[in-house]
Amino acid sequence: MKNISINNPWFYLAPTIVFIVLLVIVPLVTGISYAFYDFDLLSGTQTFVGLEQFHKIMSEDSLFISSLYNTLFWTSTSLFFQFSLGFALALLLKDGFKGISLIQPLLFIPWAVPSFLIGLMWVWMFNPVTGPIPYALEAIGIMDQPENILSDPEHAMWGPIVANIWFGIPFFTIMLLAALRSIPDEIYEAAKMDGVSAFNIFRYITVPLIAPTILITLLIRAIWIANFAEIIIVMTGGGPANSTQIIATYIYDTAYQKMDFGYASVISIALLFMLMLYGFALGRLRQKMPVYV
Repeated sequence: MKNISINNPWFYLAPTIVFIVLLVIVPLVTGISYAFYDFDLLSGTQTFVGLEQFHKIMSEDSLFISSLYNTLFWTSTSLFFQFSLGFALALLLKDGFKGISLIQPLLFIPWAVPSFLIGLMWVWMFNPVTGPIPYALEAIGIMDQPENILSDPEHAMWGPIVANIWFGIPFFTIMLLAALRSIPDEIYEAAKMDGVSAFNIFRYITVPLIAPTILITLLIRAIWIANFAEIIIVMTGGGPANSTQIIATYIYDTAYQKMDFGYASVISIALLFMLMLYGFALGRLRQKMPVYV
């Protein structure tokens, strides 16, 4: 038998390819196939229903539509504040200051806390009996009296969003800080010698040079947030009155509460399709950027 040459690139790629096929491709194809079946877990039977469940999600499922709107609000709001605050912190930490060695590790604590504990912590924070937030909101005039916003359908979504913002800021801070520190100091020094203002330095030098990092972090984090159900499940369980139900929590409820794995797979495919469109849009934007970024 002919020996496989170690100079053949497939020799080195084979373990990775096998890993991807077994742990990514096979589960993905299996999960998609569930969408075409109606499962009866009690009897252990499955019935082929074709595209029937796809028709249901597009024409009959009003909860999916509301979950879609909630997902867009949850993802866009969380992403905006995580990125804005993370970028601001990265700019603050870039040049350093006295005591940064003590402060910087504290800024990254949220990233080390398990999401389950984050949900429990913020539930306590929003509780008017044990937490300070309702009293702080009353003190600044936002509330007439201390109330738990997690029980209010109109404002409940802001509870998990605040918790998610707190959790996600360190991700952008770490990634953007690394990108900022990779820019040579000589570029800034030359710009200052030419009399370029600080704002124009930021606009025409800093932002363009870290634009690739900004795009990839926005892509990764948006996908992460859209699939991030743990905090909502712990804090509100999708309630009250489905006001915090996003597609990820809807998938969880459908699969593990209603035991309808077929329809849960259909919802998952819809979420996958939307995230692929988002990734494609950012990819096209990256291609249109000037070469120097």
